[in-house]
Amino acid sequence: MAIKYQVVIIGGGPGGYLAALRASSLNLKTALVEKDTLGGICLNHGCIPTKVLTHGAAMYRRLQAADDFGFSFNGLKLNYSRLQDKKDEVVHELVGHIYTMFKSGDIDLYEGTGLASGAGLVKVKLNDGGMVNLNTENVVLATGSDELIPDTPGIDLPGIMTSREALALRNLPDTMVVIGGGVIALEMASIFMGLGVKVKIVHRSERLLRRMDLEMVRRLTTYLKKGGLEISMNTPVRKIETIENGFRLTIEAKKGEETVQADSVLLAVGRKPAFGGQDLDALGVDYHQNGIIVNNKMETSMPGIYAVGDATYPNYYLAHTAYHQGIVAVENIAGIDAAFDGTAVPNCLFTDPELSSVGLTEEEVKERGLEEVKIGKFPFSASGRAATQGESEGTVKIIAAGKDEKVVGVHILGPHSSDLIQEGTMAVSRGFTAAEMAELIHPHPTLNESVWEAAMAINKTSLHITRR
Repeated sequence: MAIKYQVVIIGGGPGGYLAALRASSLNLKTALVEKDTLGGICLNHGCIPTKVLTHGAAMYRRLQAADDFGFSFNGLKLNYSRLQDKKDEVVHELVGHIYTMFKSGDIDLYEGTGLASGAGLVKVKLNDGGMVNLNTENVVLATGSDELIPDTPGIDLPGIMTSREALALRNLPDTMVVIGGGVIALEMASIFMGLGVKVKIVHRSERLLRRMDLEMVRRLTTYLKKGGLEISMNTPVRKIETIENGFRLTIEAKKGEETVQADSVLLAVGRKPAFGGQDLDALGVDYHQNGIIVNNKMETSMPGIYAVGDATYPNYYLAHTAYHQGIVAVENIAGIDAAFDGTAVPNCLFTDPELSSVGLTEEEVKERGLEEVKIGKFPFSASGRAATQGESEGTVKIIAAGKDEKVVGVHILGPHSSDLIQEGTMAVSRGFTAAEMAELIHPHPTLNESVWEAAMAINKTSLHITRR
């Protein structure tokens, strides 16, 4: 006998589990199907474990420079295994909290693989071997994404890691090659470099981080190279071979083929939408290789079937967009007129220093032909709070356009930029002007004052900068 629900969600990652929690709060009879662990890649093998290691690497780096603040750590040692234990503890705690919320929200969880058969039925093959049919009025597809694997010869050799395997390492290698030039590649390189591994990035393209402002990426690259990271651009990998105690990569450099050797190889060239085995053609759901096509209500082409998160097009590959999309989907199911707006989505890169952005880059402003563009900048080297913390690397950059100097882009490279960017998100999403940002009273001494000073710099009125 099939069980009747108002909404069944397939996939328990950020978009899926948030959709379930919101549906429960709206008193919708809700079920979620997940074949692995609630929280998805983000919580179990991505965002959260990465940030634990990021924090550990940053702490290790700062302890090595603690003499500036009067501390001496003779014989300072890193116990990487203990850092991994801490990572596992944090993940276990947060995953456990989601399961607790599901129980308190009276959400039915089915551990297995769910396949939609139209908008009215989800067939679940349970992990324990059983089968169950779920009758439902609506289906939300939250099937996530998979690692993108290029067809490079040797890419499937034993020991070549994706970020998932790299995050689970119990022992640090001496040397590592990271293949890729996006967010995952840069974050992982920053982590392992901060923990003392000699890291080299090889990237087939002419630039890193295509979605971020080029000037800010170049500034970040300078800091990372200063910290010891090697970066080879325009160097596609032609093949990978095993050697004693490691790997040899043949790369195509400017002067021809070269080889690079390392103890370990981390593959991080990007991700692609995953459809979770759904027969989208049979369902009548429009899609292409870049994802399931949805409107701003997260509706697919088939009534009663919604899609959220990494599996959808347009793509963001961000947990926070998946969160909001999941909420929008179930609110529409509940009869609430909700819409997802992706015009002001903050992007955060958790390197050391961090790089965060929202809105248009300087290149995009030029491509769109916006008029009367003004740019204000303020360096953290002139920030009192940054000086007190010994974290003076980086810059705030604000882009305004038009006669009213509306803020169209905010880019922050520096300490805690992932926290500071929210003021920029508010400004871009609500159409604030540079003058309105400058008029806000910012507490002193804080890093937020650097955002204030950059806003004032739109009209060349930044105060804490020496002028000739």
